[in-house]
Amino acid sequence: RADLVLHTGDISLPKSLLAFDQLNCPLIAVFGNNDIGEAVGLRSASEQFDCKIYEEPFFFEVENRKICLLHHPDLIDKELIDKSDLIFHGHTHRFRKEKIYNTIIFNPGECAGIMQGMNKVGIVDTDIPKMEIISF
Repeated sequence: RADLVLHTGDISLPKSLLAFDQLNCPLIAVFGNNDIGEAVGLRSASEQFDCKIYEEPFFFEVENRKICLLHHPDLIDKELIDKSDLIFHGHTHRFRKEKIYNTIIFNPGECAGIMQGMNKVGIVDTDIPKMEIISF
């Protein structure tokens, strides 16, 4: 059970995005570098269910937490950190949980199926905030 699902990019194909259409909550995603050629198809797929897909970085609030969602961690700078309580990124396929000043930067790691048996998703409780990893 989740209240919101975030995708940090590299969805790659519209059919991959449509695999989320049975969620019982909204999905917010950003485009990654592997989404450039499929942007039109991904936008079209996102309109078929409760999904919004944005250019990075995308800022929004959940439960009074300022959140930044992006694909490329090299976009993280002091200004972005100062504007966010939580930053979620992808691209590296590596776990990251780091606190800089009062901002938590989180990437659960590999989830693209590239590294079989190493796939992970993150569960975040924004109240605390607390991060948990589920491996599959």
